[in-house]
Amino acid sequence: MQTLGELSLALGSHTVAQATEWLDHIAHAQQWPSRTQFKLRLCLDETLTNTVMHGFTHTEHSATPCIELSLRQEDDQLTLTVRDNGIPFDPTAQASRDLDTSLETAQIGGHGLRLMRHYLSDLRYQRRDGWNQLELVTQIDPA
Repeated sequence: MQTLGELSLALGSHTVAQATEWLDHIAHAQQWPSRTQFKLRLCLDETLTNTVMHGFTHTEHSATPCIELSLRQEDDQLTLTVRDNGIPFDPTAQASRDLDTSLETAQIGGHGLRLMRHYLSDLRYQRRDGWNQLELVTQIDPA
């Protein structure tokens, strides 16, 4: 398995933008098809937006909030690992929100897990040594 890149980020207002720029740079260098870049970028954005908004609100430790990214490739499979030292949260144990039945009753938000499950071939979570570790796994699309 080849490591394509690693990035460590402090929690802040630019965390998501820095991470997606990092991923875009790798996608360009690796010449991924646009669909591959889109789906992995969307899932990373969704993951980090929720981590930044909710993952550190009630931390029970004094560690500096940190997010670590690692992108690996094996054949045509990409695995983007997102680690954070925030509160424990397993998105794989959560149900996707039901689709809205009408425009009048539709609510904004809450469909990130549905999108991630649609675009990813696998979504794996574990909690280890005070860190959440979420693996976003997808295939490189045909050109």
